[in-house]
Amino acid sequence: MQPQATEESLDPRLRGDDAPACRSRRGRLIGALALSGGLVACGFRLRGTQRLPFDSVFVAAPRSSAISGELAGAIRSGTATALVEDGAKAGAIVEIVSETRERDVLSVNAQGRAREFRLRLRVVFRVHDGKGREYLAPTQVTTSRDLAMLEEQMLAREYEAEQLYQDMLYDVAQQMLRRMSALTI
Repeated sequence: MQPQATEESLDPRLRGDDAPACRSRRGRLIGALALSGGLVACGFRLRGTQRLPFDSVFVAAPRSSAISGELAGAIRSGTATALVEDGAKAGAIVEIVSETRERDVLSVNAQGRAREFRLRLRVVFRVHDGKGREYLAPTQVTTSRDLAMLEEQMLAREYEAEQLYQDMLYDVAQQMLRRMSALTI
């Protein structure tokens, strides 16, 4: 006849032999501390907010510009600078001079149809005060992504291309913010 298993015999904390569990928790804690110490030692730091050298900004862009909305969102969420609706009240005006999307063929299949594309987004912008003083001359920011495709997935390919362009818009807006934060006024 086997003895009945009681709650005390099943739960190691009630038996008093929880040393393996403590060692496991302690090991995980030490590992996490070592990993975070390694990240700090290599210079890793969360991006945080950018510091722009002006108190308020106006984004001047054509209505068809996709980067203007992304840049405005990046300024609102990633800086302490106010985004204003009137260029006359702004400390600086970010003018989107041009914005172009390009699609180059990288490879073709045996039938001569494109199998791989390179998507490229180019934005030219300048920063000035609206009164003749230029803080940043026209500057081009470019980013690109490669897109491989299967012929039978035509609709998915177009959706993926649009998602890649959205990702590139975010990257370009962040590059623009970094360039503006490096300005000395």
